[in-house]
Amino acid sequence: MSPDTHRLRALHDEGQSIWLDFLSRGLITGGGLARLIDEDGVTGVTSNPTIFAKAIVGSNDYDDALARIARCGKRSPLDVFYDLALEDVRMAADLLAPVYERTGGADGFVSFELEARLAHDAPRSIAAAQYLVDRIGRPNVMIKIPATAEGVKVVEELTAAGINVNITLLFSVEMYWQIALAYLAGLARRRAAGQPLDRVTSVASFFVSRIDTVVDPLLPDDSPLRGRVAIANAKRAYQHFRHLFSGARWVGLAEAGARVQRPLWASTGTKNPAYSDVLYIEELIGRYTVTTVPEATLDAFRDHGRVRPGAVLEDGDEVNATLARLANQGIALDAITAQLLDDGLEAFDADLAKVVETIEGKLEAARSAA
Repeated sequence: MSPDTHRLRALHDEGQSIWLDFLSRGLITGGGLARLIDEDGVTGVTSNPTIFAKAIVGSNDYDDALARIARCGKRSPLDVFYDLALEDVRMAADLLAPVYERTGGADGFVSFELEARLAHDAPRSIAAAQYLVDRIGRPNVMIKIPATAEGVKVVEELTAAGINVNITLLFSVEMYWQIALAYLAGLARRRAAGQPLDRVTSVASFFVSRIDTVVDPLLPDDSPLRGRVAIANAKRAYQHFRHLFSGARWVGLAEAGARVQRPLWASTGTKNPAYSDVLYIEELIGRYTVTTVPEATLDAFRDHGRVRPGAVLEDGDEVNATLARLANQGIALDAITAQLLDDGLEAFDADLAKVVETIEGKLEAARSAA
């Protein structure tokens, strides 16, 4: 094992999983994903409409498949998107299946996002998640549910049904608390119904860097809070995680085979070039966590990242002081996190529309060339 690879493997030694924040047909068929799994210890993959927009719009990897689909008759571009995306998910899940089996179902997942238009519709979200699980047909798949008020009920219902859930677009610590309680409630319902808990897995995806991107411009240029609020917010969420997954209620579920709902650090690519390009990885290393990284950030950490054991537990008092100082300056973090959720949903909706439009154009071109 090279020293560079050792940096990534060392994160696993500290109880943190590395998931790739990207998925494409070329990455799978070209062997890139297999190498990341085998050599760097990547143990999961996340996807969303933005990721598929980059994969489908920005490459020719899907042109042959689109040409075949075009020859088979008229199908809606949205249906074709699902054909392409879910095949990618299946192939990635198959590559990660050995990880899933080796860890007893604790790791080795691929995440797929519900359409953003369902974010405020709990019944349709539940139905769509069940449909996707059945259609994908792989045990190591998570369905991504946005952290809306309606999403809280979705998390409980899907957990009770034994479906793996990745709660996404989490910015608010208060919403995280509700999401975690919903997961616990779903597990309790399964236990009461005599259903197994040991293969139900969930992560709560806290988006990190986007908070600093919004907060920093509101602060004076010389403010010590710059580049620190997102990390403080995530560390406070981790404090809540440790409280929620301890005590008599959790011990009873754990003895029945339940797994903790791991905090997942998303949006870990550094947006501000003045900050370290591995800032949001180094500061949030901790047990029972997942860090999702884009390829560039993975490469950067492999090259020069520092593994600081238990970093997510450091500066506990400073975390609270940072958030208090932010409030004292008249900056309402709750309002910012609510807006970031809305913006995230809008962006995912727009990216899905972009993918569908591109697919429609490529299908028409393939039909014209036939």
